[in-house]
Order: sequence, then structure tokens, then C-alpha cells
Amino acid sequence: MNMKIAFSIFFCLVSLSLFSQSSPNTMTVKVDAKEFKSEPRRVTIGRYEYITGNVINPDKSLRFWIATIDGSQISESGKYLVIGEDDNYNKDKAFQAEWLTGKYKGIAAIKYVEETKSPRLEYHVGESTFNGESIDVQLPGDGFINLTFTSTLDGSWWKESASTTAFGGVGRIMNKMEDKAVTSASGYDQNIDPEGNGYKKQKTLDKILLTEGVLKLKLK
Repeated sequence: MNMKIAFSIFFCLVSLSLFSQSSPNTMTVKVDAKEFKSEPRRVTIGRYEYITGNVINPDKSLRFWIATIDGSQISESGKYLVIGEDDNYNKDKAFQAEWLTGKYKGIAAIKYVEETKSPRLEYHVGESTFNGESIDVQLPGDGFINLTFTSTLDGSWWKESASTTAFGGVGRIMNKMEDKAVTSASGYDQNIDPEGNGYKKQKTLDKILLTEGVLKLKLK
């Protein structure tokens, strides 16, 4: 048994033990008018953190990065201005004008990934950009964070390249199944992003609409 399989099995067993009890975390949102429900999780990497909600079959992942303007952890309730993950908002005059209104406590970015052909052969991806939208964040002091959101994401379509499929063979399919198992057991996304992982971005672009979004997550 190789190390990746052994680690995946161990991680699944630990995750099943940790999350076997009923989770207080909830998220519901309509994605292009179709309901998406999950139990969101919090991921911390150094000083940075994000919130992720995931399901499988088909695999779906919705992620939020929320921070103050200097990138530090949030501590105040209020509106957080939505930007793109890679936006250089320091040089964006429209963003700066909106930020200077004083209505916002920080910034937020959103990413949505959905498997459209199994097993993880094709994806539909949505990414936020600055368009004047915001996320309402509430920190009521009870150890939870509550989000209310509606957002229009820039959509793109991704397909696994023929060479990746051919050279990856059975081993790549097995890796995908292991990743699905980890996501199912833990609630955390596992290698779901197509960019840089053997997939080709297609020419078709569109919009993904998130509406009636509500999230509640226990922080402590």
C-alpha cells in the first residue's frame, strides 16, 4: 500500500470519528436557482484562513476568503466588499472609490467549483470579481460566524486534457476516488481545483449566480 493511499485511509477514519456527531455548521445557497446544502468547515493556514463547504457526486465546493483590508483576521460584524482572488485592488480606482465610502469592514473573495462529468473529467468554475457586491458578516459573540450573501461569479468550463487522461490511466482514476472519499468523510475539499492539475480551460465563459446564501459556522 503506497503512502498516499495509507494517508487517505487514515485521514478518512480520523475525520469520520471527529465529525460523526451532529455538526452545528450549516450552509444553504441557490446556485443558478438549484439548492446547494453542506456542512461548512474552517481552514487555517498560518495567518490566513477560509471557509469551505463541500459535497460529492457530483463534487461541489464553495469557498470564502474573508479578511480585513490588510489581510488580517476579521473581528467586526458588517459588510465585506467582494473582490477577485487575484485582483490588485490597490490600483483599482473603482474599488478604491467604493472602499472610501466607509461602508465596509474588510474584503471577501468567493470561488465555486462543480464537477460536471464524473469522475472529475469536467468542471464548471465560478470566481468572484469586484462589482460592488458585498457579504454580510455577523459575529454575535457566541462563538459562531454568520454569513448572508448573494453574488454573481465569472464562470468558466474546464475539461481534462486528452494526454492527462491517457497517461494518468487507472492510477489517476484511483487518486480521484481517494480524493472523493476524503471529501465525503471530512467535509473538506480535496484536490478539486482543475487549474494547474491537467485540465484545459474551454473557450465558453458565462456567469454563475449565487442567491439566498446563508451560512453558520462554529469558530471555537
